[in-house]
Amino acid sequence: MFQRILVAVDPSPARHSAVRLAGELAQLTNAEVRVVHVITSAVSVSAVVALEDDTEAKAVLDEALAALREQGVKAEGTLARGLTTQVAQAISETAEEFGADLIVLSPHHRGAVEALFDPRVSDAVAHHTGTAVLLAPEGDAKA
Repeated sequence: MFQRILVAVDPSPARHSAVRLAGELAQLTNAEVRVVHVITSAVSVSAVVALEDDTEAKAVLDEALAALREQGVKAEGTLARGLTTQVAQAISETAEEFGADLIVLSPHHRGAVEALFDPRVSDAVAHHTGTAVLLAPEGDAKA
């Protein structure tokens, strides 16, 4: 069963269900969990623009770690940096470095046309990794 679980979080409310699910799975298998949050930037015409500052990113990471530790789960965290187009790659690389045997993500729904031009991070991660990927259901019924 899963022994090393990577959970990727972002600032959206959907992160709560991904963290909860990763924690529940870790409790069942006594797995280690690593939380990753990618601090994203976007490219404009003449500059790279940060979409989140370091303080906000650290708060998202720390909140996830606290929730996991409250569940009695051994957890550590890491921040990564990348352009919005590099988030899936950063998650996949972090999973490989950690030796993860499961990646837990929250899905972000997009319209069909938008998805054609800008695929969801969860879809891109699934195509960039050989690690099992689990999408947490939206909402947090236990919150």
